[in-house]
Amino acid sequence: MGKVSYKKLRGSQNLRQRLLLSTLSATPVQVEDIRANDMMPGLRPHEVSLLRLLEKISDDCVVKINETGTKFQYKPGIVMGGRHLVHDCGVSRAIGYFLEPLVVLGLFSKKPLSIRLKGITNDSKDPCVDTFRSATLPLLKQFGVPSEGLELKIESRGAPPHGGGEVLLSVPIIQSLTAVTWIDEGMVKRIRGVTFSTRVSSQFENTMIHAARGIFNRLLPDVHIFTDHKAGQQAGNSPGYGISLVAETTSGCFITADTAVSYARADDGGMEGEKQELVPAEDVGFVVSSLCIMPPRCFKDSCRKARNPWNRNTKAHQGFFGC
Repeated sequence: MGKVSYKKLRGSQNLRQRLLLSTLSATPVQVEDIRANDMMPGLRPHEVSLLRLLEKISDDCVVKINETGTKFQYKPGIVMGGRHLVHDCGVSRAIGYFLEPLVVLGLFSKKPLSIRLKGITNDSKDPCVDTFRSATLPLLKQFGVPSEGLELKIESRGAPPHGGGEVLLSVPIIQSLTAVTWIDEGMVKRIRGVTFSTRVSSQFENTMIHAARGIFNRLLPDVHIFTDHKAGQQAGNSPGYGISLVAETTSGCFITADTAVSYARADDGGMEGEKQELVPAEDVGFVVSSLCIMPPRCFKDSCRKARNPWNRNTKAHQGFFGC
C-alpha cells in the first residue's frame, strides 16, 4: 500500500467545510496549528465528535489526532450511509452543527442514510432542528432531491446546558443535483413557525406567539405559529424555551430566525449552579419576529444592537436560504 499524500492546512477556520470537501473529493488533509496560541489549544469536543461521526458513516476512514489536539490527519473513506446508526453529539454544540454537513454527505452515500442524533436540539449558537426541518429540507427539493425518504423527526427536545434531545434524520441517495439560478428573494407571502418549551410552563409559548403576532398581523394574514410543549422524558435534561420562524417568499426563498433561551453552559461563561436571569418570553417573540421580516443584508450590527433588548449572553440565529 502506497504512502498517503496529505493536503496541508492550518488553523481551525471553516473546519466543517474543509472536512466536507475533503470527503466528497476523496482528498486526505492534514490540519496543523489548531488554536496553538490559545489558552486552551487544540480541537474542541464538538470538532472531535464531528470527526467520529464521519468515521461512523464512512468505510475505511482514518483519523489521527496528536496528544495536544493541535494537529490531525484525516483520510476520507467511502461514504456508506446505512440504517439504524446512532451518534451522541455531546453538549458542546447543538445538533444543527452536525446536521448541515451530514445531510450533504448523506445525499452522496452508497446507501440511504438513517441516523439518530442525541444532544442539544435548540440553542442560540446553531440553527435549531425546527429551522432545519422547515427551511433547509424544503430548499433541497429545489435542487432535485426527492421528498420521499427526506425527513427529520424530532423525538425529544434538549436545551443547554445538559441536552437530552433526540432527532432521527433520514436522507435518500441521488445521482445528481439540478442547477438553479436564484437571484430574486421576492416578497414575503406566508410565515410559519413553532415555539417549544421544556421543563417550564407552556404559558411561555403563548406569550412568545402573542408578541410575534403583534408584529406579523400588521403585515400579512397568512401566519401560523404552532406550539410544541414537551414533558417527561421528551423534555430533555434542562429547562428552556424558544421560537423558530420561517418566512417564505414569492420566489421560494426562506428567511429564518430562531433562538432558544436557557441556562448557559460552563464553557460559555456561565457557572455550574449559578442563578441566572432568563430573557422574558415576550422579548423573545418580539426580537425574533423582527429578525424574520428584515432581510439579513439590511440588518447591520448597529441596527441589531439598537433593536435587541436582550443581555449579552443571548443571541438569535438568522439565516437566508435560496439567494
